[in-house]
Amino acid sequence: MRLIKHTLYLIALLVMLGFYQCSSAQKLQEKAPVNFGEVYYQTWNAGVKEGGSGTNVFITVKEDKIVLDSIYFRGQGVKLERLEKDALVYVGRFKSIQNKDIVLSSEMNEEHKNQLPYLPSQLPFKLENDECVITYKQHEKTNYYKISNIIEKPTLNYPSPPPKKD
Repeated sequence: MRLIKHTLYLIALLVMLGFYQCSSAQKLQEKAPVNFGEVYYQTWNAGVKEGGSGTNVFITVKEDKIVLDSIYFRGQGVKLERLEKDALVYVGRFKSIQNKDIVLSSEMNEEHKNQLPYLPSQLPFKLENDECVITYKQHEKTNYYKISNIIEKPTLNYPSPPPKKD
């Protein structure tokens, strides 16, 4: 009898934890937190192999009522930065994953130097290639808003590594 009582208690606890997890899921806001101007993304390639490549997402806001925090785009998430020359433009910088040389050897100590592969974390949102989700804080609460139909601008091909900031 005591075993049944403990089992039922454990099941009730697990069910309550399951409902708690559901209530803490990120919910997208229906209404835009600010008026957005131009929102676009642009890929870039460095002129040297070690320079890499990536994609920058630019978000222009028309008023400064809130501060945007982060962006989720194409399976990745990064912090947004404000451009120094225009405080109403945010940029999310996504660097492409570089393939590192892998040492294959019959000696275990030689292969020890290999790095583990990068596995992107699962995003809490289902996004198309032309969509992103931004995060922002309002009244001490983190909110999420999806932006769709992001414009793609032509790729930038730099003759050397790209500049650090715009």
